[in-house]
Amino acid sequence: MRPLSFRRVLSYLGLGAVLLAGTAQAQPHDGGVLNLVAQPEPPSLMHGVVSHVSTQYVSGKILQGLLTFDTDLKPKPVLAKSWTVSPDGLTYTFDLQDNVRWHDGHAFTADDVVFSFQTFYPEVDKRLGGVFTEYVDSITAKSPLQVVFQLKKPFAPLLSALGSGLRPVVPKHLYENTDFRNNPYNLKPVGTGPFVFVEWKRGAYIKLAKNPDYWKKGLPHLDGIIFHVIPDGSSRAAAFERNDVQVLRSGDADYSDLKRLTALPDVQSSEKGWELYSGLAFLQINTRKPPLNNPKVRQAILYALNRQFIVDNIFFGSGKVAPGQFVSTSPYHDPQLPQYTYDVKKAKALIAESGVDVGAVRIRLLNGEKGGAWERLAEYTKQALQPLGFKVQVVTSDAATWFQRVSDWDFDLTYNFIFQIGDPYLTNAYLYRSDYILKTSPFANVSGYNSPEADALWTKVANTPAGPERTQLYSQLENVLNTDLPIAPIFEMRYPTLFHKEVKNLLQTATSLNEDYESVYLDAPAP
Repeated sequence: MRPLSFRRVLSYLGLGAVLLAGTAQAQPHDGGVLNLVAQPEPPSLMHGVVSHVSTQYVSGKILQGLLTFDTDLKPKPVLAKSWTVSPDGLTYTFDLQDNVRWHDGHAFTADDVVFSFQTFYPEVDKRLGGVFTEYVDSITAKSPLQVVFQLKKPFAPLLSALGSGLRPVVPKHLYENTDFRNNPYNLKPVGTGPFVFVEWKRGAYIKLAKNPDYWKKGLPHLDGIIFHVIPDGSSRAAAFERNDVQVLRSGDADYSDLKRLTALPDVQSSEKGWELYSGLAFLQINTRKPPLNNPKVRQAILYALNRQFIVDNIFFGSGKVAPGQFVSTSPYHDPQLPQYTYDVKKAKALIAESGVDVGAVRIRLLNGEKGGAWERLAEYTKQALQPLGFKVQVVTSDAATWFQRVSDWDFDLTYNFIFQIGDPYLTNAYLYRSDYILKTSPFANVSGYNSPEADALWTKVANTPAGPERTQLYSQLENVLNTDLPIAPIFEMRYPTLFHKEVKNLLQTATSLNEDYESVYLDAPAP
């Protein structure tokens, strides 16, 4: 006779569901390898040097920041165990976790924090790194485990700028006095996180292993993580369906497959975990080049794009039409902003008013994803602009080439998206400010937009405390940007995450998929 398992005894007593659920939560299963998708393959593994969604996805398991945010957008400790802010908002004091070591054995100290935010980020990222030079007067290590940020003037979004998802701490001993952008550790990062880098086989996979000396005892639960590079969307969907990979982010599979995959019996779907990220997809316009240097031409382009069609038929409902330069969930978006409702007749009239022969020059629309929704969007745009007289050539490349070409301003049009993290100044400003016309990143002012009026308003909103005056300044600013239109807002992005039911504790913070996965585990099979 087969002996009764504990699970079967509980089921006979009618207690199985309740007690086993409690047991699973109290005692997560250790072991196993989680299989994910790196789509597209990242150009680098050092987030900060490269602001790329796949880079952040991988490096978030290796590198850590001072803090992160829960799903209510409240900051919670990571490498900083606590912090205080002075009443005048000018002094931030961080007490750091002790007994933390980098993966190579070196001790993590306040010197790493000072180096990261005083030297490293201001050099490699003029966009977000510029926050630390513009608003921070000094960063001082008061002891090996205490750091003080002294601000020049109050800057409410500072904690958001220090989060793991935006700016992880980098190891001073491996980066000091090196070429930051070409440091070999950008491709084999050394962090403080729960997983250590093992191997990157280009075009195939990136392997991470459990950090046996992780500073949080008993964590992580997983033995490792493998990020699979699968270029084709249908192949990624098939791999998920076979459970060869256990998690799909929004965009990992073609949007046309999401409904079918979500309906699989062992699959869960959730939009939880993206509370910090409000995604805005937009058409980036190089305003240096005729005919795109004419605002009426740029306005005509947006009128000619049926954005509801794009959401419904290209992204299969994973979004909604963007109402302006700031996302609708932002308290600083102006709900009275004039809209660019789809109107080909209006678009043609604007082209006529401009007096520009838009067909005189071939327009290059740069696309950084082969196959899938973004390539279909590029082809749709080409067709939508033809009735206006445009001659559009879609140029498709891999992600690394796209990143470099857009950073070098080598494009006419391209689709891009940003995560608007809380205050628009923290992320949106660098797409528009003239002092960020830099060849450093696709997320700087690569449009070449130069407006003294907009620049002045960005400065005013940064220096004005939260309240009605600041809201009104943002309204003025959004109206200026929406008229000049260096960036044509297309849709606000939704982020469904699909995962097999054996994956537990996946969505725990406001940046869940980009977090360190220290508490993620694979449920043990029933005995």
